[in-house]
Amino acid sequence: MSRTGITRRHVLTTTAGITAAASLATTGLLATPATAAPQPLKNDKLKEALRRLEARRRRLHTGRPSANRWEMQKAVDPEGDIVTRPVSGTGLSIAVRKGDVDTVLVYVIRRFHYEVDALGLHGEPNPVEGWVAPSAVRDGRLPESNQASGTAVVIRPDSYPPGVRGGFTTGQQLIIRDIIADTEGVARWGGDDRRPYEGLFYLTVRPGDARLERVAAKIRAWDETPGAGAGVVPDVTQPSRRRQAARYR
Repeated sequence: MSRTGITRRHVLTTTAGITAAASLATTGLLATPATAAPQPLKNDKLKEALRRLEARRRRLHTGRPSANRWEMQKAVDPEGDIVTRPVSGTGLSIAVRKGDVDTVLVYVIRRFHYEVDALGLHGEPNPVEGWVAPSAVRDGRLPESNQASGTAVVIRPDSYPPGVRGGFTTGQQLIIRDIIADTEGVARWGGDDRRPYEGLFYLTVRPGDARLERVAAKIRAWDETPGAGAGVVPDVTQPSRRRQAARYR
C-alpha cells in the first residue's frame, strides 16, 4: 500500500464506478422520480395569476366576520364576492354577496315590493340598501353589520330607524313574516329582534350551511315556474301559512 493508503487497484475501481454512473445518467436510467432534481417554476402566466389573486385578496378581504360569521369585504367588485344584482320587476339593483345569498335576499326584496309596499316609485331616493363599507359598521355583533358582508339588506334605510317599532301595519307584518317563512328561517326580519330594526332583513345561517343552498334552489325553481314565486300573491292568512310563519319569529 502507498503512503496515502490508496492502492492502484482502489483507483481503478473508483474510476470504473464513476464512468459507469456517468453512463447511466446519460442513458436516463438514473432519472427516476426519486433522484430527479426539482424543476424551477417557469410558468409566467401562473405566477401572474397568483400575483393578481393576492392583490385582489388585499384589496377586498378584511378577515373580519359580520354578526352571522360571513366575512366583511372592502368593496363591491365584479371579481369579488360582493356584486351588484338587478332586482327583477322593480327597476332597482342591490349590492349583495353573489350566489345563493343574492337569490334569497333578492327574493325578499321582490316580495316586499309586490306585496308590502312598492319601492322606488316616482324617483324615491334610497329605496333599498345592500352592502356597506366595513368602516361604517359600529358594532360587528349587531345584525346590521351583516350588510358589510353582503348578507343583509335594508328597506328604506331613512324610514325605519333601529330601535323603533310601528313602521308597518298588522297586515304588512303578516306578509313580512310569510316572506320569512318562505325562506325557512334562512333570512330574518329585524323587526322581530329584541332591538328592532324594521327595515333590516339578514341571513341567519353561517357559510356552508346546507339550508341556504336548499332554499336558494327552491326559490330558483319558483322563478322558473309560471304561477309561483315572487309576484304571485298568496293568501297569507291561511292557517297553514300562519303556523309556518310563527315558527320563525
